[in-house]
Amino acid sequence: MCEIPLDYIDAPQSAGVKSWSIARRLRPAQGQGISQPGLVWLGGFASDMSGLKAQFVDDWAKKNGQAFLRFDYSGHGASKGEFIDGSISNWLEQSLYVFHQSTQGPQILIGSSMGAWIALLMARRLGLVENSKRLAGLILLAPAVDFTECLIWSQLDNPTQRMIMDHGQWLRPSAYASEPTPITRLLIEDGRRHLLLGDIIKTHAPVHIIHELRDTYVPWRHVLSLLEHICADPVTLSCIADGDHRLSRPEDLSQLGAALDQMRATIQSAAGKE
Repeated sequence: MCEIPLDYIDAPQSAGVKSWSIARRLRPAQGQGISQPGLVWLGGFASDMSGLKAQFVDDWAKKNGQAFLRFDYSGHGASKGEFIDGSISNWLEQSLYVFHQSTQGPQILIGSSMGAWIALLMARRLGLVENSKRLAGLILLAPAVDFTECLIWSQLDNPTQRMIMDHGQWLRPSAYASEPTPITRLLIEDGRRHLLLGDIIKTHAPVHIIHELRDTYVPWRHVLSLLEHICADPVTLSCIADGDHRLSRPEDLSQLGAALDQMRATIQSAAGKE
């Protein structure tokens, strides 16, 4: 299979600060897919765009002729920068910039874990600038919305919280990597600027959530809380009884494919009624 070439896009920071160099792969639309919404992959915390789920979506996009954008946040994968310098604010701004520079017309945002939080923050920002027509739908996989506060900080004991505040970081053991993941004071404090679960969440498009009931990183009750806050737009929830947070087994990917098919049919049906 032909791999889409990797290139880099410079995402500007504030005045006087060097731009972020963001690695991306952009599959152009072909044939009948030109008239269909594009797909945008938003990866998870300490993940990258080369994972099985992102590759599965790329294969699906190729089969259906639809455009597909995937990229790595700064400090992730092939992008430049240090992971410990990252924050939700930085990764959100990068995502919005790459989205605007790389896509045209309606898009389906596919957010995995932290990427689901980024997707919802993007939807809010696009809605504020009256650009919500760029959103055709959202597919959220094991959505770790507000994870810095709800799933990390609130679960830590006092000594670990003090370590983060006093020393700037804590090395969190990972079940999916050989090295621990730094949890920084910057990440925690900046995350509080973007919390969503205290208010109504408007997505401006249909949403499909896929979640594993045995996910130990994002408990199913957390996803139910998210559902309670998305009350202005249609939402479908698909639950998988076993498996883990990665959602990368063949049966998990099959569920993702079904969600993509269903979202495409929903969008086509809505377009036919206009």
